[in-house]
Amino acid sequence: MPIKINNELPAKKILENENIFVMTEERATMQDIRPLRIILLNLMPTKIETETQFIRLLSNSPLQVEIDLLQTASHEAKNTSTRHLLDFYKTFDDVRENRYDGMIITGAPVELMPFEEVDYWDELCKIMDWSKRNVYSTMHICWGAQAGMYHHFGINKTALPQKLSGVYRHRVTAPLHPLVRGFNDFYWGPHSGVSLVGHKNGRQFFSFGHLEYDRQTLANEYFRDVNRGLNPEIPCNYFPNDDVCAVPNHSWRAHANLLFGNWLNYYVYQQTPYNLADLSEIEA
Repeated sequence: MPIKINNELPAKKILENENIFVMTEERATMQDIRPLRIILLNLMPTKIETETQFIRLLSNSPLQVEIDLLQTASHEAKNTSTRHLLDFYKTFDDVRENRYDGMIITGAPVELMPFEEVDYWDELCKIMDWSKRNVYSTMHICWGAQAGMYHHFGINKTALPQKLSGVYRHRVTAPLHPLVRGFNDFYWGPHSGVSLVGHKNGRQFFSFGHLEYDRQTLANEYFRDVNRGLNPEIPCNYFPNDDVCAVPNHSWRAHANLLFGNWLNYYVYQQTPYNLADLSEIEA
């Protein structure tokens, strides 16, 4: 998929080095098609890494995609430069009048906090309500999925006695569903528990893990916790023979590409009205 992003975004050089088709803004304006408009609400502290991971996955299709990056105004990011945020990110006030084909709401490292104690919770609720009127299909990821289930359906999370980390095997229970078209009977993903939940109308999906993660992301989180003195368990099914010095297995990459390709094709491209102004007439 030709991804249209800002020419100066750090992800551009990274993805071009991986032979991923990243389209410049100049070339995109010469194509006589309407690009899909996707907005990424990035709640992760490692914003550059996260935006690169999602842009990589959204590139696995012949469709042209235009990405807007969104941050919360009510939370001060501490791990990403102010310059990067000012150059590449919008706030809700900047986009509230816009309409989008699709939206991704990422996870955030606030799993142990009650939802209402998260400093940007009120703003996030406004954005999630807005998405029902202004976005055709929204993909909620990890904590974003927990937040979406709680806000939209009143389903709360359950804390585990200790952190689970690893790559876990999941069984596809609805093999004919378009979102998992092409999946094997079983697939691996960096998380545990229920993997994917979707609204019957295709307007909201909830992915409780991190299929967008790179090979090294769980390793980086593991060593971060080691350095903090948290004595974490070695992530399950990740390092070969549990040798933390070995290169981790990347066993979920194919299904991650399938998932986001299917979402874009069947629930964004095929279903969204050509005129995004018509979205107001089909509220989720």
